[in-house]
Amino acid sequence: MLRFLDAGESHGKAIVVILEGLPFGIPVDAGGINNELSRRRIGYGRSARMNIEVDEVKITSGIRAGVTIGSPLALEVANAEYDKWQKVMNIEKPANEDALTHLRPGHADLAGAIKYGTGDVRNILERASARETVGRVSAGAVAKNFLNIFDIEIYSHVRSVDGVQAKIDTESLGIELLREADQDPVRCLDAGASQQMIKEIDKAREEGDSLGGVFEVVAFGVPIGLGSHVHWDRRLDGRIAAGIMSMQAIKSVEIGDGFMLSRMRGSEAADRIYHEKGKGFRHSSNHAGGIEGGMTNGEPVVVRAAMKPIPTLASPLDSVDLSSKKRIKATVERSDVCAVPAAAVIAESALAFILADALIEKLGGDNIDEMKERYQKLKRFQADF
Repeated sequence: MLRFLDAGESHGKAIVVILEGLPFGIPVDAGGINNELSRRRIGYGRSARMNIEVDEVKITSGIRAGVTIGSPLALEVANAEYDKWQKVMNIEKPANEDALTHLRPGHADLAGAIKYGTGDVRNILERASARETVGRVSAGAVAKNFLNIFDIEIYSHVRSVDGVQAKIDTESLGIELLREADQDPVRCLDAGASQQMIKEIDKAREEGDSLGGVFEVVAFGVPIGLGSHVHWDRRLDGRIAAGIMSMQAIKSVEIGDGFMLSRMRGSEAADRIYHEKGKGFRHSSNHAGGIEGGMTNGEPVVVRAAMKPIPTLASPLDSVDLSSKKRIKATVERSDVCAVPAAAVIAESALAFILADALIEKLGGDNIDEMKERYQKLKRFQADF
């Protein structure tokens, strides 16, 4: 079982990740993880903090001679702004400031403060912050390295921002085209739509507002049979949905054509099966998004998610003070106008981790060589079945 835990606050010392369950022999280097962390910061509409945080990972255990050694992998990414926040975020001494009690609509502030019984909302917002995704991306970068050994690649792109829709046919998307997404300011593969998205982001910034949107993540080269049909918590689509939905500001997740399938007839929605000698079973379409009955079916795994507009606004909303219960304006903290492009990158890591876990579950083994041998047998079996 592959698993990770991360710890850290938005303005604390660092984000720390422990990744456990990796086999021996996966190539891992800090440069590769740093590249994924830099991709997490990209996208037109991000806040000024993305220019301040230059995330660099420190690998403290679990790697020797450039490969995993089977023991837990420990990673640390320092927060560049901690020096400015030491008095507020000091671990041992009381904070030299008044408690933060202004509640922000759309955040974890109110629910968290009441759940934990704290009179200081900073105890909630520091961990609820999307800064936490540094841990997910760090773990996901390692998972990607593992998947790449088996020629499984994951990419993403933005389908919409606000009401602007990209004219993209998912089934026509190939790896080469998806690789170009990072070259666009909003990671959109429709140049015309991208320009309009940028205009909408600029308009929202001028109005002190924010925008959400929809992104899509696609995994290529996934073999048949990851996941299982036998119990609810082993179904891979459920595991994927949980991983993506747990990201900050994500309010909807669909596999394949998702909600659109509800408007199709069964004769349209089902992906017809055919067989090609030497290659095995294939489908004529991929409405199911590569998953049927909780298991991968050999087609690309396609996941879409809807991100709500970030609720921290330059023009703050009306709210209530946690302590006095008086009407106030919500606290304004530095925030993105649009973070959909970056959310897509984070979702790549979330999907990579879940697929890596499912592949380890399928193959078993303690070192990469025995896993590669088992994988080749699996591929031959599936091609000849």
